[in-house]
Amino acid sequence: MDTPRITVWNEFRHEREDKASEDCYPDGIHAVLAEAFEEQGFEVETATLDEPEHGLTEEVLAETDVLTWWGHMAHDEVADEVVERVHQHVLDGMGLLVLHSGHFSKIFKRLMGTSCDLKWREDGERERLWVVEPSHPIAEGIDEQVVVPEAEMYGERFDVPAPDELVFVSWFEGGEVFRSGCCYRRGSGRIFYFRPGHETYPIYRQQEIRRILGNAVEWASSGNGPRPDFGNVPESPEQQ
Repeated sequence: MDTPRITVWNEFRHEREDKASEDCYPDGIHAVLAEAFEEQGFEVETATLDEPEHGLTEEVLAETDVLTWWGHMAHDEVADEVVERVHQHVLDGMGLLVLHSGHFSKIFKRLMGTSCDLKWREDGERERLWVVEPSHPIAEGIDEQVVVPEAEMYGERFDVPAPDELVFVSWFEGGEVFRSGCCYRRGSGRIFYFRPGHETYPIYRQQEIRRILGNAVEWASSGNGPRPDFGNVPESPEQQ
């Protein structure tokens, strides 16, 4: 299999407007994620909200095997035509990794068909990320649990469809639990929602988290099989 080509998409607003976010990710979350993927041997490009067409032109998406999505404060600023473009590419086989607060993005809600709402509390709590499907390729090389020292709490109910496969469940100090690693298939595309991450906590610098994201890219990029034919079939295969 060829090396997956990743486009790391980031809203890139918090890091320019909030001192704590800038201190944590001075060059943007996308730069840290891109570094993590490059260290694992992937081909990586980045794109951000304020670029023309949000950096997600037809040409960029056509050359992308897996798109990663991080947004938070400007979900509504993503143009509907770009959402439609990304949506079609996912259906056609492009992988999509939706990270942390990207649960409220237009593209994730479009693909899920639900509100994607949840409970949350930002209090720097410890998170235990439990592997509940150790045989899944996204969990390869990961211990039974990953401890995130400081995290924003996300709690159930998470208003999403039941995942095709649930790989991780989180527990927080306040007692809440959350489905933190959800796999879906839409059309020919594979989607992975991964909860850990935040604009003021260095979670994307944690090695276990970076390994999980790399595993997720491998999984999401492997869904590109033969393109199905639809519509009227003039003759049966036996007649051809």
